[in-house]
Amino acid sequence: MLTRVKSAVANFMGGMMAGGSNGDHPGGSDLPLKYPYSRPEFLGLSPDEVECSADHIARPILILKETKRLPWSTGYAEVINAGKSTLNEDQACCEVLVVKRRPPGTSTPNRTPMTRRRSSLPNGEGLGLRENLQDTSEDLTFHYWALFDGHAGSGAAVMASHLLHHHIALHLQEVMEILCTPSLVPPTCLGEEPINHHLTPTSQRALTRAASLRGAAGAPGSPSTPPTRFFTEKKVSHESLVIGAIENAFKDMDVQIEKEKAVYNISGGCTALVVIYLLGKLYVGNAGDSRAIIIRAGEVIPVSTEFTPESERQRLQFLAYMQPHLLGNEFTHLEFPRRVQRKEVGKRMLYRDFTMSGWAYKTIEDDDLKFPLIYGEGKKARVLATIGVTRGLGDHNLKVHDSNIYIKPFLSCCPEVRVYQLGQCEHGADDVLVLGTDGLWDVLSNQEVTEAVTCFLANCDPDDQHRYTMAAQDLVMRARGVLKDRGWRITNDRLGSGDDISVYIIPLMYGNKQN
Repeated sequence: MLTRVKSAVANFMGGMMAGGSNGDHPGGSDLPLKYPYSRPEFLGLSPDEVECSADHIARPILILKETKRLPWSTGYAEVINAGKSTLNEDQACCEVLVVKRRPPGTSTPNRTPMTRRRSSLPNGEGLGLRENLQDTSEDLTFHYWALFDGHAGSGAAVMASHLLHHHIALHLQEVMEILCTPSLVPPTCLGEEPINHHLTPTSQRALTRAASLRGAAGAPGSPSTPPTRFFTEKKVSHESLVIGAIENAFKDMDVQIEKEKAVYNISGGCTALVVIYLLGKLYVGNAGDSRAIIIRAGEVIPVSTEFTPESERQRLQFLAYMQPHLLGNEFTHLEFPRRVQRKEVGKRMLYRDFTMSGWAYKTIEDDDLKFPLIYGEGKKARVLATIGVTRGLGDHNLKVHDSNIYIKPFLSCCPEVRVYQLGQCEHGADDVLVLGTDGLWDVLSNQEVTEAVTCFLANCDPDDQHRYTMAAQDLVMRARGVLKDRGWRITNDRLGSGDDISVYIIPLMYGNKQN
């Protein structure tokens, strides 16, 4: 088993080094690509520039060209890895999207529910209008920023960067009439009259259990049961509908990747971090180990959680406990401080199960000699000795090396969605939302990023529209470091990031202006 695990790690890293190869799809290299590899569309790079960006020695930092502008003067910068994979497996997307109402008389969402208003805002420079359209009161507009961090190939990240926002728009279209009517309480069933939620507590308790059992008027089964409900229904907020739309969009994106792998070369999997600005609120959805923080008045406000083998240990252990066949008789769902040795059978050793956050002692049995479901610490922690992230898109055919044990059942496509009430606080020119793939956060802490961004913006001309792009470039440079004899080094001669790094810096004051 130990030999197989070592081979698994080598095989997984080998797949990453192969870059665009479709290592998790037998014969996949013979299938056509659904979307060709490129860098984010908003960078406006030529094929030659894309090729030059893949220099693993120089590692040039890519930023928006001076003629390009993103919504809210968003800054963006990226750099390729130091040789981990042939291609930059990060992808990004940034759009302003207009969701159209469904045609009258239709009960299902329109499969083309939205149009991209601009890829370059606010003054129309750069890529210009996508469609000649005007916003109307019938439309629902939202801003969208997204980062996708691929692994074992760039295929899933490229596909998600092209399509995830379409799935979000579809689900928002289904509830947009409710969202566009602030006073409307979301009905339990679409098409029925909203429930009166203004009943007094006394009237809500009027029908007692005793009356119900006696068959009183209004009780279940009584002859004079009126159509009005006697029971209390949960109140569902508009905010919850948006969260549900994002969650279902992630699920649909994952299903689409799985289905289309049969006909297209879609390599690997990816994490996904998205931000949506809609009706005065920021919705941050994260599935993976990228991160988002808000810097407000120099203080850090975390707005996402990373999902790793360590952070999701109990969920993974519980799944393995309930469905032990998923472990293929090769792994144990229990965790130990280190590998158990045969000579320790019968001894008492520290362990923990899915019911535990602490540790206790158990008597070691033969089954405990199996390789742990989760092994390693920090960035070296792996699920089934194979993968270091536990949420994301794709990876449907990923297996433990030289086995028929699938990894996908342990991976979730469900994002955690947090909401930031943008309109409840005034934001200055230096208050920003920072999004970054793990290449940034592996080497810089929240506080280091906050200090770097705050200091950089304080020394910029407040009227310079490119200040956020330059701040993003500075942040990527700090995380990448400088190439020295002993590799890439950052401040205090620490090891720099050898991973792909992608960063957005989004000024929040523009959101206040739109409220």
